[in-house]
Amino acid sequence: MSALPVISQIEVLDLRHFSSRQLRPLLELEAELWRTRLRWDYRSSTELLLQYLDSRILQGFVALDRGRVCGYTFCVYEGRKAVIGDAFASTPGGEADSATARLLLTHAIEMLRHSPAVDRVESQLLLFGHGELADLFDGPEFTVHPRLFLELELAGTVSNAEVPADFELSRWAPQDYQAAAELIHACYEGHTDARINDQYRSLHGSLRFLHNIVRFPGCGVFEPNFSWILRDRASRAMAGMVLVSRVGERVGHITQICIAPAKRRSGLGKLLLSRCAMALRAAGFEAVTLTVTESNAEAVRLYRRFGFTSLHRFDAVVLDTRYPGAHHGA
Repeated sequence: MSALPVISQIEVLDLRHFSSRQLRPLLELEAELWRTRLRWDYRSSTELLLQYLDSRILQGFVALDRGRVCGYTFCVYEGRKAVIGDAFASTPGGEADSATARLLLTHAIEMLRHSPAVDRVESQLLLFGHGELADLFDGPEFTVHPRLFLELELAGTVSNAEVPADFELSRWAPQDYQAAAELIHACYEGHTDARINDQYRSLHGSLRFLHNIVRFPGCGVFEPNFSWILRDRASRAMAGMVLVSRVGERVGHITQICIAPAKRRSGLGKLLLSRCAMALRAAGFEAVTLTVTESNAEAVRLYRRFGFTSLHRFDAVVLDTRYPGAHHGA
């Protein structure tokens, strides 16, 4: 007699019923996946998330397989916008379980669709490849933007770009906040990335974005010594910047690089990349990574010419819950 198949019985429950102690083993498995796939030490983000879990302020879901915590997803609210911050599930053997993660995401999307306080949902789930969740995000109320996770090995030669005489280069300082936010807002006006992340659309949102990458470990630990500001000597206006975080013992991540619209196509982007890469290599870093929207062809060309190669392709997704029919199911 052949053995009967073991049928997994998945329960989906409210995230707020669970403590950090119950979720920690799962999050540690996820952190190991970030390390192996993206060279990213996710432990600081894990610890921050565990603190939020114990405060019971995050909405989301947990999957149980016969009593075993096997998956989770959570959402963060910013006014009338919600961000699906993560979704991860694992098998009993510790492997990623995409089927359970998809189940959790289905619950999260339906919850947000039917929330009267939410009219926009954003998400960038880096552990899922491009198109992997296409059927969940299929519909006219969804907009999907493919993005690239690029990597530069620092062992090779990094060209030294000279600073033009009419510009001044300096390291990031706390007093740069306001001017940096103004530059970010100006650079992303009408840009595809402002459709992906609506924080870019206002000065207030740009300040919030900047605060998040400088003060919190979601994008790694901010490194002011490897972050550079470029100013016009005559006007003292900020012409460009590159901001870097540490995401691994010897791996940096460029969280933001932008050049003022009037100063573009003059080699300043390459200059900032060069100074950033040289400083990281001198400090013993082995690699630096960044993400870029695939349709941003000019930026993609710059990074590839500089030596960046593709490590991963993923999707940024926006859901407009105000779209006619968006509240009538997936």
